[in-house]
Amino acid sequence: MYGPGNHPEKSSNNSWIEEHGCSIACQGVALAQPHAGAGEKPLLHMSWKDTMRRVVRQSKFRHVFGQAVKNDQCYDDIRVSRVTWDSSFCAVNPRFVAIIIEASGGGAFLVLPLHKTGRIDKSYPTVCGHTGPVLDIDWCPHNDQVIASGSEDCTVMVWQIPENGLTLSLTEPVVILEGHSKRVGIVAWHPTARNVLLSAGCDNAIIIWNVGTGEALINLDDMHSDMIYNVSWNRNGSLICTASKDKKVRVIDPRKQELVAEKEKAHEGARPMRAIFLADGNVFTTGFSRMSERQLALWNPKNMQEPIALHEMDTSNGVLLPFYDPDTSIIYLCGKGDSSIRYFEITDESPYVHYLNTFSSKEPQRGMGYMPKRGLDVNKCEIARFFKLHERKCEPIIMTVPRKSDLFQDDLYPDTAGPEAALEAEEWFEGRNADPVLISLKHGYIPGKNRDLKVVRKNILDSKPTANKKCDLINVPKKTTDTASVQNEAKLDEILKEIKSIKDTICNQDERISKLEQQMAKIAA
Repeated sequence: MYGPGNHPEKSSNNSWIEEHGCSIACQGVALAQPHAGAGEKPLLHMSWKDTMRRVVRQSKFRHVFGQAVKNDQCYDDIRVSRVTWDSSFCAVNPRFVAIIIEASGGGAFLVLPLHKTGRIDKSYPTVCGHTGPVLDIDWCPHNDQVIASGSEDCTVMVWQIPENGLTLSLTEPVVILEGHSKRVGIVAWHPTARNVLLSAGCDNAIIIWNVGTGEALINLDDMHSDMIYNVSWNRNGSLICTASKDKKVRVIDPRKQELVAEKEKAHEGARPMRAIFLADGNVFTTGFSRMSERQLALWNPKNMQEPIALHEMDTSNGVLLPFYDPDTSIIYLCGKGDSSIRYFEITDESPYVHYLNTFSSKEPQRGMGYMPKRGLDVNKCEIARFFKLHERKCEPIIMTVPRKSDLFQDDLYPDTAGPEAALEAEEWFEGRNADPVLISLKHGYIPGKNRDLKVVRKNILDSKPTANKKCDLINVPKKTTDTASVQNEAKLDEILKEIKSIKDTICNQDERISKLEQQMAKIAA
């Protein structure tokens, strides 16, 4: 089956469209004609309207177009990381854009308020607590000021960003999560439970943390025999799917530590794969064929013997990073090193994965950030916004559905996942599931005030034993109330010390002023 980019005679975009549209219609008409002799009815009669219906599939997203913003709305003079790792290097939310950058003597990333466009000064403060290069970053979906980072130094760190952005470099994380024996290349927050974070490392282990207590509560260290390329939560966070170097796609129940489904050689090529969950529970994968052609595929976890759909695209080398919008069922594919973004609509009709269009530009992309739906401008019918990383800058790209009306387009903006967590961490670890708490975008999204992330260390020995609790952390026994009072006392001491220091400074300055006045009096005399 020919997909975009590998038709022997046609261009990449036309071949895909012709295969699923025009070619079918033309074949239908051609088949009808030879049998339409005198007095005979053709086997297949197609009116002009029928033909057009076959040529153009009806979709409100058929005319989605991408447009890069003007230069003055880009983020310039950023030294984007050169580390050899296939992550997106960029994370975005309605307040901030975070970008992994080159840093000497450790790892660092920039956190910029969205409005801080233009040239970024070399002295701009960074988040720089890691001792090795940062490999992946992810904003918490329930707190726009909290971001997690994984690094070559084998640790995961969780950071609280001040409400108005950084004024000084941040070196102290809220919590350091230590449990991996090799570099940590993947971090992913739970979609519906507060303070639940997943990390995966080159030790082939997946650890799920309760960030609120700093505990590693689930350790899946025997599920993968080779390096994990990516991990994706499903819609309600009850399952994860993974793509691995052993060419397997796995669907796992992390709390039961059970393998729900598995597909060997989902893509037969040796280069990295990606697998993500869709809203209906199906799994979408990207990878390479044995002949190094890039592929995309759709799978049903209940029967992974054969894919629902499999399409070959082109022969480029870049890993295809999929970004999925569950509200519109559109998947955007951004290849590392490509200069284009291709987008597809997933439906229940064959061929299930429908090519929509391609946004093309001149410069190749080093990485890509993807804005959550609540951060988009609904007044301009914006359905996606990407933050494309160049070698020295970050360029926002806006995807828009052209509409004439200025009214709110409720068909483009169904209720979407909001920032409120549906569950607390403890509830999820005890076995509860919940879908995301939805919000309406009719009047736009206004970010509310986020509560500070507080980490309360617990005595693990006092907590209830559970079958899936594998924790290597040792904590000092403390009660929650004791911890709060100790923290308050420490804060009070800190304030008193600062007051004393300021008073001492004022006394010294008074003495110095009086001495200078005496000197002036002598000179005047």
